[in-house]
Amino acid sequence: MDMGRRTLSPDGALLLSIVVLVLALEGSSQWGIEAAAEVRSSTSRRRSRRTIGATCDVFEGRWVMEPSYPLYNASESCPFIEREFSCLRNGRPDLLYTHYRWQPLNCNLARFDGQAFLERLRGKTVMFVGDSLSRNQWQSLTCMIHSSVPNAKYNVTRQDDVSTFAFTDYGVKIMLDRNVFLVDVVKEDIGRVLKLDSILGGKLWKDLDMLIFNTWHWWNRQGPTQPWDYIEVGKKLYKDMDRMAAFEMALKTWGGWVDSNVDPSKSTVFFQGISPSHYNGTLWGEPKAKRCVGQKEPLLGSTYPGGLPPAVGVLKSVLKNITKPVTLLDITNLSLLRKDGHPSIYGLSGRTGTDCIHWCLAGVPDTWNEILYNLIL
Repeated sequence: MDMGRRTLSPDGALLLSIVVLVLALEGSSQWGIEAAAEVRSSTSRRRSRRTIGATCDVFEGRWVMEPSYPLYNASESCPFIEREFSCLRNGRPDLLYTHYRWQPLNCNLARFDGQAFLERLRGKTVMFVGDSLSRNQWQSLTCMIHSSVPNAKYNVTRQDDVSTFAFTDYGVKIMLDRNVFLVDVVKEDIGRVLKLDSILGGKLWKDLDMLIFNTWHWWNRQGPTQPWDYIEVGKKLYKDMDRMAAFEMALKTWGGWVDSNVDPSKSTVFFQGISPSHYNGTLWGEPKAKRCVGQKEPLLGSTYPGGLPPAVGVLKSVLKNITKPVTLLDITNLSLLRKDGHPSIYGLSGRTGTDCIHWCLAGVPDTWNEILYNLIL
């Protein structure tokens, strides 16, 4: 008998195939478990960051259910959160919207770690510059840090339009400059003048370690809420003009400020992107929806049916022509998918108004900040 060429019976061959398959599946399963654990380790976070910087667009993805979210309980952990964003404190009964996590298509985001954030920025100053959406993100970030490192001492101060949240043990300041147009609005004899080519307010931003800019939602204001009477371009005054054109001119003025005043070796610049609103249910395939009222779940998938607002294209066009590095936090599409994330009737005005512009905290701005965290660490 040739022992080197022994032939298995049909039953033996079947048994061997089953054993091989089981071993393969066990190996695959064990690899999956180890890989999942690895994702949670600091080594994996470094690997994820390399992937993000090299090949992964973190702004392309979808929302997935995550039982371990939200990252904090705003009502219990962060008493400084303003009523405008405190949806649970204002009586919102549903919690499902707080349990979603953004999952990029081709990589993983490291979970926010307030201790790591403070160590990375020890002795540095971060400033958000913009409107109430900047305040939304500023409050989100300060709450994320405080709830992550609850014993770290902090104080909050305000002078004029500048608010400062200081983590004194680390020498870290998270600041907010309320400046809704970025360019100047000046009171003159004829009234309030929006000067599209003047940016004297930029003196507050010079030489800071990190700047996160935002402007958009005030550009279409009319009537009593419009905070200017005239628009000035060069030496010419206009009672009004195409608002998108005005927005673009202001962005170019801001871009000129960045190129003239930012030293990339000392300062990192971000632009928040265009935070969307949800007042028209037709845009997300629900024409009978009463704005964002009663919305409890995000849209599935990765694409918003109504497309991106035109302001996004204008912003990206201007950013391309800025010579100094500016990173766009391209949060528009991922936020468009979150029709459920607004205060709605649980905001500042309660049931007398419907806020489908700002975001509940905990909520969507936490994802903006988690992406920011992944980009800077």
